[in-house]
Amino acid sequence: MVPFGDIWEVLKVVAGAGGLAAIHAEDNDIVMHMYEKLIREDRVGFENMAEVHNTLSEDLSFNRVSRLAENIEGASLYMVHVSAATGVAAIAGSRARGFPIYGETLHQYLLYNSEDYKKPGGQMYHTYPSLKFPKDQEALWAATNHGAIQSIATDEVCCPLNVKLQGRRIDDTTGGNSGVEPRLSLMYTHMVTKRGYSLNDFVALTSSNAARIMGLYPRKGALAVGSDADIVLLDPRAGRVVRKEDLHETDYTPWEGHEVTAWPSMTILGGKVVVEAGKLLAAPSDGKFLSRKIDSDIRSRPAV
Repeated sequence: MVPFGDIWEVLKVVAGAGGLAAIHAEDNDIVMHMYEKLIREDRVGFENMAEVHNTLSEDLSFNRVSRLAENIEGASLYMVHVSAATGVAAIAGSRARGFPIYGETLHQYLLYNSEDYKKPGGQMYHTYPSLKFPKDQEALWAATNHGAIQSIATDEVCCPLNVKLQGRRIDDTTGGNSGVEPRLSLMYTHMVTKRGYSLNDFVALTSSNAARIMGLYPRKGALAVGSDADIVLLDPRAGRVVRKEDLHETDYTPWEGHEVTAWPSMTILGGKVVVEAGKLLAAPSDGKFLSRKIDSDIRSRPAV
């Protein structure tokens, strides 16, 4: 909802400071028009959300902001929450022109689509931008194979199930998902087990690419002398069915009943075991702020 001229000025400042702009891009005019249109037509159920936060919105906004940034010396972009084939195409086009733009999608978009809104409790699957259509899922998956998508992250908003389900309209449904805890298991299952991705590509898309892009590599995102020894041990012998009772974020999970072929057995932070066998052993003082600097390669060309 930020005016385009203001985005222009902010991108200049970020570029001048050696930063990377993280953009959630939707075309507000199109989105607001679609809210008004569907309300006029009395199609206000949340199952119509993909018509509001739609693929045209992603097309217009991604192309607009990337073309703007391409005309600012030193600018670079990280596009969060890529949800549609149109967004994939916009990123691919900009990268083909040599511009340093990076795409992030969510495992929500890879594993759910607009048809899931029609299920009982379909609000559970919603995040912003909306879930899109099966053909958009296909484009997102294709883009994770050394294409326009460099990172698979999550949109983490924890709330109780009653809050997630209280909205039933396109204009009152709660966004966000409880998605962090099962993310690695889900993506290992669907990338490595089901689609044959290499372990290197799995690690890159879920960890090391983000560290590279965000100026944390090799301190993070690497197993190497001098790195921080932040390690998740993912056990491929510990497959299970995801249940809310086994998780710790909130009282529901949109991944309920999803079969996974691996599960974390241990998490190590800075060489210290902080989670083992599902038990949290960390203390608040275990975390620390890290000053970062985006690498010049990341900002000068599509380096990942």
